Amino acid sequence: MDVFRLVLVSGLIFHKGLWEVLKLRSPIPTPQHQVPLNFGRIVIKAIKAMALIFLIVQALFLDRLPISEEPSGLRIFAMMIYFVGFSLAVVGRLQLGKNWVDLEDSHVLPNQSLTTSGIYAYIRHPIYAGDLLLLIGLQLALNSWLILAVVIPLAVVIRQVLAEETLLLRVFPGYESYCKRTKRFIPFVA
Repeated sequence: MDVFRLVLVSGLIFHKGLWEVLKLRSPIPTPQHQVPLNFGRIVIKAIKAMALIFLIVQALFLDRLPISEEPSGLRIFAMMIYFVGFSLAVVGRLQLGKNWVDLEDSHVLPNQSLTTSGIYAYIRHPIYAGDLLLLIGLQLALNSWLILAVVIPLAVVIRQVLAEETLLLRVFPGYESYCKRTKRFIPFVA
């Protein structure tokens, strides 16, 4: 087993573990603010779980669809992308704190506030941007043409971002001016 594969899997497990620990520390919504567990939410949770399991199995054992015969240079570059993405997502999640809501729960809780400092002073969606970079880095580090499949989570993220921003524009009066001074994913660019 390659050390880099263990590093990739450790990062995935740490990332998921951190989210679960921080979720436990989040305020529990009152019954009127809880999102009911409907079929759509169950499907999204199942897809997320299956994707994580697949990525762990892929990182540990699978060598399919190689991009290059000699991937060592690609792996170094890919690991940098992976760690930038990992760091961006973790910092974004930590700085969001109690204001974080699960992807499939898209709503605003009472006492929730707009986070505009730290990394959020530059980009509005560092967790999504970080997770996408993490996936790109992972697939490149694994030397896999499955990198092309990143368009699927990218489409989901774009759809989710547009829905979240519409909601936040309605709920937070200062969100429109915040949008004017920040970018969605890449500081100063996009």
